[in-house]
Amino acid sequence: MTPTLDTPLSDLPEVKAADERRLTHLGLITVRDLLFYLPFDWENYQPSKVNDLQPGEQARVEGTISKIVAKRTPRRNMQLTEAVLIDDDDAGLKLVWFNMPFVAKQINRGDRVAVAGKVQGPSRFSNQLEMRNPRHERLRSGDEGPRGLHDLMPKYHLTKGLTSMRVAFLVAKVIDLADQLEDPIPDEVRARHDLLPIGEAIRLGHRPENEQEWRRARQRMAFAELLELQIAFLLRRREMAAEEATRIPYHQEVIERFKEGVGFELTQAQRRAIWDVYKDMDGEVPMNRLLNGEVGSGKTAVAAAAVAMAHAAGVQSVVMAPTEILARQHLAKFRTYLEDTFPDLRVELLISGQAAAERRRVRTAAASGHCALLVGTHALIEDEVELSDLGLAVVDEQHRFGTEQRERLRNKAGRGRPHFLAMTATPIPRSMALAMYGEMALSVIDELPPGRTPVETSVVAPSRREEAYELVRREVAAGRQAFIICPLIEESETVEARAATAEFERLRQEVFPDLRLALVHGKVRDKDGIMGAFRNGEADILVATAVIEVGVDVPNAAVMLIEGADRFGLAQLHQFRGRVGRGSHASHCLLLVDDPSEKSLSRLQLLSSVNDGFRLAEEDMRLRGAGELLGARQHGMSDIAMQGLFQPQLLSEIQEEAERLLEGDPDLEGTALLRDAARRRLERTAIS
Repeated sequence: MTPTLDTPLSDLPEVKAADERRLTHLGLITVRDLLFYLPFDWENYQPSKVNDLQPGEQARVEGTISKIVAKRTPRRNMQLTEAVLIDDDDAGLKLVWFNMPFVAKQINRGDRVAVAGKVQGPSRFSNQLEMRNPRHERLRSGDEGPRGLHDLMPKYHLTKGLTSMRVAFLVAKVIDLADQLEDPIPDEVRARHDLLPIGEAIRLGHRPENEQEWRRARQRMAFAELLELQIAFLLRRREMAAEEATRIPYHQEVIERFKEGVGFELTQAQRRAIWDVYKDMDGEVPMNRLLNGEVGSGKTAVAAAAVAMAHAAGVQSVVMAPTEILARQHLAKFRTYLEDTFPDLRVELLISGQAAAERRRVRTAAASGHCALLVGTHALIEDEVELSDLGLAVVDEQHRFGTEQRERLRNKAGRGRPHFLAMTATPIPRSMALAMYGEMALSVIDELPPGRTPVETSVVAPSRREEAYELVRREVAAGRQAFIICPLIEESETVEARAATAEFERLRQEVFPDLRLALVHGKVRDKDGIMGAFRNGEADILVATAVIEVGVDVPNAAVMLIEGADRFGLAQLHQFRGRVGRGSHASHCLLLVDDPSEKSLSRLQLLSSVNDGFRLAEEDMRLRGAGELLGARQHGMSDIAMQGLFQPQLLSEIQEEAERLLEGDPDLEGTALLRDAARRRLERTAIS
């Protein structure tokens, strides 16, 4: 069989069934997908003898395995594979693989192998230098050297059981097909910006001779992806400009009444955001605005002010939240902010967990116009839900809803197009927000209301674990509650559920046998029920995975203990921290680390001194990449394009190029490949 670009990877003779499952998990289905899956970095391994190794350097060593054993650590239930490699000078190097038990099945005592990785100094348990999670290759008799481990080795984004060496091997089998790729970027655009042709960029992206070639290939791929995105934004803006919305005129007395009744002084950032929204709604082009502010910044008050103005104009509003518990919290806040101040403004709740009779009552109120604001979950977009005159749609944590779901909500309007306000509590650096949500106007709430209780944040080394547990016990004894977060393992709810369950049982039986513990993770059906019970004080400690990142308001929770904190990004840790400090008592965030290296500790120490979520998000972009901050796959962007966000000049050039192309050819008839690529990107990104 001669493969083509559209050949399924499963049809390649080199791809085993296990490979297919792992590649599919990464979204790699066809040969074309694999070719576009460029490495995100490279490692340079210099051939060395053990006696010449220095801690901190990258090196490749050959030798014979004198010992190898697989075991499980009792405290953390972690799988370890330990081995000793003896080189030709009889010098020993310790090898350690964490949670990779398959290594012990691939390598045996007496095998000659090549290993490549970062050299670590001797640990307190051994006087030998060591490599942790090194790449490895078993050498066959007669081999002059490694066939797969080269001096320059690619680093691909992976999933469990898949190695970069395996991906590189499969790429090598199909790399010649890169010449068959059609280039969506016109020749004149490539010439203006000195860009490589697509085939050459793919080849050099996977198999460069040096770092300069690799960077030039990535620059071309980033340009192409961001150009498609900017064209998609321009096309979307043009479509929206042709749509008609119900105008919601501004009335000064409405905002004055709202400010008097809300019960607190609005911050300057809130006032700016409210004015942005009012200006948008007082027009015939539908508002399409993103409201970005971290947990506790007062986004709900901004949305409530918009609802009040919409009600004054005689139109309805809806607010859609991703979970029932968050929807109920919104219900309480909107009623507090609005119903006493505006007696004829009724706020209702519609969620799947309601009794059938209550759901019928709420649907009737919404359809008849007796409900001014309908708060709910996905239940809002069900076919039987009708609204008499929808003028404003608000979506909270909008990245958790797909494009189709948001569009179905917008289509609930009886006439025109509703104004649309999206909210997110994930602080997004302005440069990223403008590049990823370029067809949306942006408002940022970059200050917190006065009076929030500061959260004392501490980085806890493994040796001080018992001190962290003791602090939890003291706070519970004082009547407070605590969260314990299990570390992120990989993008698999099943694996994370098993790990969370095991940790829950250990804590319940060995650490806190006298306390009431509850467990929640992605595979639990009644997450909202468990979180609601915890909020009501029915458990002392909630053991959880990242599902509690947003949407849980428990004023009595005073401790956030995060296991394996070094596995999370700063922005996500800041989100976890935002779950405590919501009451009047002092609160604590304890960051327990698995890797107490200097690099890991210095990164986490930022949380001890910085409470600004936007600054931490900027640091996350700098240290871990933009894809780690929001999830590149979720937003339809590769890490290559994400890194383009660090290059303002590049973004400016791309935006100008997109405008030039559309100005000269509004329908892009002469660049159909680019037009189609832009429309596909619009469909799969979280921008519409």
